[in-house]
Amino acid sequence: MPTDLIVPQVGESITEVQIGRWLKNEGDAVKKDEPLVEIETDKVTLELPAPADGSITKITHQQGDDANVGDVIGTFEEGAAGNATSPKKEESAKPKAEQSEASDSTTTKPAAAHAAAGSTATTVMPAAQRALDEHGLNAGDVPATGPGGRLLKEDVLNYVKNPPAQSNGSAPKPKTEPSEASDSSGAGPRATRAVPMTPLRKRIAQNLVHAQQTAALLTTFNECDMTEVMALRAKYNAVANKKTGQGLYEMKHGTKLGFMSFFVKAACDALQEFPAINAEVDGDTIVYKDYCDVGIAIGGGKGLVVPVLRNAESMSFADVEIKIADYAGKARDNKIQLDDLTGGTFTITNGGVYGSLLSTPIVNPPQSGVLGMHGIVRRPIAVNPGTPQEAIEIRPMMYLALTYDHRVVDGREAVTFLKRICDTIEDPTRLLLEA
Repeated sequence: MPTDLIVPQVGESITEVQIGRWLKNEGDAVKKDEPLVEIETDKVTLELPAPADGSITKITHQQGDDANVGDVIGTFEEGAAGNATSPKKEESAKPKAEQSEASDSTTTKPAAAHAAAGSTATTVMPAAQRALDEHGLNAGDVPATGPGGRLLKEDVLNYVKNPPAQSNGSAPKPKTEPSEASDSSGAGPRATRAVPMTPLRKRIAQNLVHAQQTAALLTTFNECDMTEVMALRAKYNAVANKKTGQGLYEMKHGTKLGFMSFFVKAACDALQEFPAINAEVDGDTIVYKDYCDVGIAIGGGKGLVVPVLRNAESMSFADVEIKIADYAGKARDNKIQLDDLTGGTFTITNGGVYGSLLSTPIVNPPQSGVLGMHGIVRRPIAVNPGTPQEAIEIRPMMYLALTYDHRVVDGREAVTFLKRICDTIEDPTRLLLEA
């Protein structure tokens, strides 16, 4: 019995999605709960599972197509045997596939199939045709790998990325307009590519512009000496088990001790002392929060995401490191859930891992503050200034930046807040003594 594949509800505020990769093709046999297609939203990437054992009989929305929640993006046949590998069954299925695409004749074109395939014609899917037009290619140039000889968008993108060599040893080049072929100085090709923004990138752009337009953003800077934190980190990450290569901390907690846990705990300490930076503007009121849900900016497969550490003020160093490692794995595999990203009262971002020396982070609305960490650089500084022990030493130093909403936070509070974090990082025993 045919079943419609429908875009599910992915969040109360999300109505539009973008179709990602189809993990199964038309006719492929699948098991119940096996993922069929990736669905991308402006926050997360989800997988639509198979409702039962069977196969996909029709795909109506290709990768890159937009769809609304509740839209039918394909048809599933429960109990169907699935796609066989014999050429006869593939040929018998081809007329039906061509008939199902007849309604799309205004947006698809017949094209010559790849010479090695031995067939005379194929069907170009709508997304593939847009990709062909974008790169100036003919359908006959690209080998089709889809079911029934269909030309898919992935075929075009793979062809552009790895064009096959021609008989004379040169690779074919996409056609370009004469004005794009070269400049007047003969410097060579100057082609351009137009790539649609992903839902996640659209949401990031909207949030950043909204923050700049609605909040009174100001950034204050300070620097902190990382000597003590680095010494603690090196001590407890020291290899104690030569057989496994695990350090003291990793043997006990299953994860290494990083810098982020120190800054999360230092930020929670400072937020509790300066609650305005943990607040948000709601119309004509200011909402103060007595808990610290700290968002950690993580670069994922689809872009930057900010999962939240709930009640970070009550988490241990190990809890913070384990949770961040878990989020990093999810972000890398595009498995972050919507609940992981919602809320957050304060954000920490670490540009230092990418080599940043100094930057001005942007507040994540409706929050009122964001802490920017940067690279650790060894440079000469004055130690014990104004005392008989004053000296110049080479120390590992990090610049910190705090961007805050001046509507809620005064300059004195912001500067003192950042200074409190620096003092705590330079003397981390204060976190234990709550001094």
